[in-house]
Amino acid sequence: MNVCISQPAKEPLLPPHGAALPAISARRRVLAVGLIGPGRVGSALLTQLRTAQPRLSGMGLDLKLCGVAASKRMWLDSDDPDLNARHDGAQTWRPADLHAFAEHVRGMDGRHALLIDCSANDHVAAHYAGWLASGVHVVTPNKLAGSGPLDRWQAIRNACLSGSRFRYEATVCAGLPVVQTLRDLLDTGDRLLAVDGMFSGTLAWLCNQYDGSRPFSALVHEAHALGYTEPDPRDDLSGRDVARKLVILAREAGWQLSLEDIDVQSLVPAALADLSLDDFMERMSELDAPMAAQLANARAHGGVLRHVASLDAHGKAKVSLCVLPAAHPFAHSRLTDNVVQFTTQRYHDNPMLVQGPGAGPEVTAAGIFSDLLRIADTLEFRP
Repeated sequence: MNVCISQPAKEPLLPPHGAALPAISARRRVLAVGLIGPGRVGSALLTQLRTAQPRLSGMGLDLKLCGVAASKRMWLDSDDPDLNARHDGAQTWRPADLHAFAEHVRGMDGRHALLIDCSANDHVAAHYAGWLASGVHVVTPNKLAGSGPLDRWQAIRNACLSGSRFRYEATVCAGLPVVQTLRDLLDTGDRLLAVDGMFSGTLAWLCNQYDGSRPFSALVHEAHALGYTEPDPRDDLSGRDVARKLVILAREAGWQLSLEDIDVQSLVPAALADLSLDDFMERMSELDAPMAAQLANARAHGGVLRHVASLDAHGKAKVSLCVLPAAHPFAHSRLTDNVVQFTTQRYHDNPMLVQGPGAGPEVTAAGIFSDLLRIADTLEFRP
């Protein structure tokens, strides 16, 4: 059981969509926030938080941005009630120091403090256990904590026993409620029989677009130009990023799996795996013949190609390109959709599906924002 998942608050933080805002409450929830990684996702999150500020304040929640840390520099000059999305103006930047940054956000006044890690940095993930143990909540889309060394993952879980919350919904399918759905199924006594999913928006788009009319490599080049892929498309094509998401779900379900336990079948030929990025991009046409053969095989069997990750009831996990029947739910995915299917004791004959956009800074930021609100719901009011 994930001891870091908090219980819902007795009072909802926000009213139903469209409901009138009540008068500003005399009782306030105050949350000091520090953001690590002001890239595309981090900047989108700050914009969303700033836009929501009047609504949140009306419900008694005050968010105070205490600082932003990038890879080499940070600012932590003051609490910023306006959650300004621009950090290159009046702020005084200084060399990055994660320890000093966390201490500044935590403060000395017993405040509620939250660190949001929007980096993809293993060094940052290594600090989570210490932050949580010191009373700082952590929210992240960084997959390197949940899929990294098991002993570090266990240390993070143990640190939550102090009362701090660690939420990581956006590590699996951006803004889709996949981790929470699995947690709810297990916490209500259901038994997981299998998880199957399309966890890569990039590979979903490639499979949806690939019909043989254009070489597969041409589609990868297009996806790269559109910003759908990682800077190095092999990070997507290798399936390793998908494997990390499957590890996170497996551990959530109680399986102590690591990346090495996942059978990952890469789409990148061995001859291209260790090339420089420029050389790989020049030789990407070598992907075309194997993929054309895969497509011909799928059509010969009346099926479609989909990139699927699977976990069974015995903890066996696999990531591969599959031929699925045309009637399969995954065959009807659109664009960059992620689709996750939970087969459980209760949802056996008709498995539960979670489907929607699984890529992009806006939806990822929304998933982080949702986790922040879940933590805020647990905070005590103060005069």
